[in-house]
Amino acid sequence: MEWFTAPDYWLSRIVFQRGLAGLYVVAFLSAALQFRALIGERGMLPVPEYVRRVPARRAPSLFQWRYSDRLFASVAWGGAALALAMAAGAGDLVPLAVSMALWLLLWGLYLSIVNVGQTWYSFGWESLLLETGFLAVLLGNDDTGPPVLVLFLLRWLLFRVEFGAGLIKMRGDRCWRDLTCLYHHHETQPMPGPLSWFFHHLPRPLHKVECAANHVVQLGVPVLLFTPQPVATVAAGLMVATQLWLVLSGNFAWLNWLTIVLALSAMDGSLVTGARPSPDPPLWYVAVVCAATALVLALSRHPVRNLLSRRQAMNRSFDAFHLVNTYGAFGTVGRIRDEIVIEGTDDPRPHPGTVWREYGFKGKPGDPRRLPRQFAPYHLRLDWLMWFAALSPGYARDWFGPFVERLLAGDRDTLRLLRHNPFPDAPPTHVRARLYRYRYTTWQELRATGAWWHRRLLREYLPPVRLRETVRERR
Repeated sequence: MEWFTAPDYWLSRIVFQRGLAGLYVVAFLSAALQFRALIGERGMLPVPEYVRRVPARRAPSLFQWRYSDRLFASVAWGGAALALAMAAGAGDLVPLAVSMALWLLLWGLYLSIVNVGQTWYSFGWESLLLETGFLAVLLGNDDTGPPVLVLFLLRWLLFRVEFGAGLIKMRGDRCWRDLTCLYHHHETQPMPGPLSWFFHHLPRPLHKVECAANHVVQLGVPVLLFTPQPVATVAAGLMVATQLWLVLSGNFAWLNWLTIVLALSAMDGSLVTGARPSPDPPLWYVAVVCAATALVLALSRHPVRNLLSRRQAMNRSFDAFHLVNTYGAFGTVGRIRDEIVIEGTDDPRPHPGTVWREYGFKGKPGDPRRLPRQFAPYHLRLDWLMWFAALSPGYARDWFGPFVERLLAGDRDTLRLLRHNPFPDAPPTHVRARLYRYRYTTWQELRATGAWWHRRLLREYLPPVRLRETVRERR
């Protein structure tokens, strides 16, 4: 069946599968290390309460039938171990059907987590990992050549990721059209990286070049994915280069790395190593791939309709299994950066002279003298949601009160999500939150003060509360 397989892409398949498995490892580790405080039995948004409200047909998950923190930990750590084995090449050491079953198990385990993760798992890269992971099930192993249909579906996914992001920008903020968005983006993005300060201070003409290049790569280059080689390889290479630029300039969990992995699947490995003969695929495998391709194409009508709509939505799933989704980012770019600073005191009765001590977060800006760290592809979920909470209290309505309550109680799982706990011996008597306006310092200010940020107080975000008070009522 020469029409069915593309033996020239055997190396591309290996690189894609190993890279995807590595990102699965990161995703499962992120879940294992953070879930107790976020969605555990005693978490801010407990899974048991969620599954009582949401039926299985809307959020299919293993945890719809049974939930315990021990079971969740087993799923997360087991998924990480399986993904690590697949990254080491286990999928090529077993028969084709077993390899597909292992990839399907990875997808099913992570789907079970995402579908009960609530707002903590509402990011576009969660759906992107699931959609990519589903296609990986169909890609096969060394028992057969990479299926042409699946390689096409991977390019179709990559096209939607890039083209959707490009359209949402051109339809959104005017600064994308006048090429000025990057005057602000590096400073106001959700979680800056260690080089973001330097990117922000690049000359403004270079920012315009960055912006124009982004439009070319996201709106023009994706079309070339469907052209003959080596043009498609060059197009994929341009996408990889752009994503690496984004990796250097910010922290977007595994979004950029997963896009790179997708782009690598479009590269013709035979240009480096030559083709490798492979046995004919079994008929059952051909039937499964053809049926799955038909399903994906049928489900693609929703993302296509969204791409053509003037009211294009970003990062939306159209089915409960996240099989075919729509993507996009930064249709609007903020011009200012506000941050919530959370403080506590052990003073039994706060007064004007009370000393307040600040909690430190791992990723989001806090101490002006602390250079932001690189965490991607690891996802700091609390830090990301704190950025949204600073945009509007509405984004934090469900979880911010429980978060503060756990700080007052000295909850160990919650404190593990933070970089610095200013109350190591006993929890504070009161906690408050204040809203600050942050901006990057100039070169002169950095040399004079050693601070990467300048901040000024805007207003009170949450007045001082005690443990026995209801935080939501005070807000």
